[in-house]
Amino acid sequence: MTQTSHPTSLGGTVNFARYSVARVGYGAMQLRNSSGDREAAIALVKRAIALGVNHIDTAEFYGDGFVNHVLRDALRGEPDVVVVTKIGADPNPGQESPIRFAQRPEELRASVERNLKSLGLEQIPLVNLRRADIGPHIAKGDQLVDIEDQIATMVALREEGKIATIGLSAVSLDIVRRASSAGIACVQNAYSLVDREFEDVFRFCAETNLAWVPFFPLGGAVRGMPKVTEQPEVIAVADRLGATPSQVGLAWLLKQSENTLLILGTSSVAHLEENCAAGSVTLDEDAMRELDAIKVGQGAIC
Repeated sequence: MTQTSHPTSLGGTVNFARYSVARVGYGAMQLRNSSGDREAAIALVKRAIALGVNHIDTAEFYGDGFVNHVLRDALRGEPDVVVVTKIGADPNPGQESPIRFAQRPEELRASVERNLKSLGLEQIPLVNLRRADIGPHIAKGDQLVDIEDQIATMVALREEGKIATIGLSAVSLDIVRRASSAGIACVQNAYSLVDREFEDVFRFCAETNLAWVPFFPLGGAVRGMPKVTEQPEVIAVADRLGATPSQVGLAWLLKQSENTLLILGTSSVAHLEENCAAGSVTLDEDAMRELDAIKVGQGAIC
């Protein structure tokens, strides 16, 4: 497939342990909204690859496996695309909540096996452990599991060759520090221009050269959560630079540290192309001062 872009136009690259990926990646969660048009979902993934995206973030619990199956079909013949999935929750079809916590070691192992099958892989390049001890939805009872027990399971899966690299998602600084001796490649947390609740985790990642993967990068993921694109300062900078407000918000994230990696989700080709173009937006010192002065709040955990 001929690529129409290059990783340098996607903000450069970030190292994920043994992998080097473009800093603008694709978050596949929104593909679950395309269950009625599988071919369109596959075409969107192929367009992302054509734009230079070589890192895609997914989970078996996105659309009860639908998203992983789309990726399996779309990525045939694309060996250089790094697929990252997350475990710690499983599909919960037919229930009020579409997912349920699955934090116990045996559940983590079973989740990896399901991801391997649905993705059609012999080894998953990177698996994020999605913890459940912070945020509005906190695990209870036997789903409250020590990080040491979970990491031991993931290290065993790595030694068995089922996963290549370990990451963390939705975690506190204490959890990151306790897990880091196992060789952690990245951390995913909610973080944006209007939500810097996990600034301490971000700083730790920047100082220790861990890849930092902010989710909800434009805020607004839940009702009452501020949106980056609605901030007057963001709109003003966007107008001045000839960019969109979302591109400015994403460019601000890329500017925070060289190890920041975006996983931008959409089910729209036009929006995908707009997101990828954010890697080429340059924020000058004046723009950064205006943006840094925006009052921040707290968001939510994915």
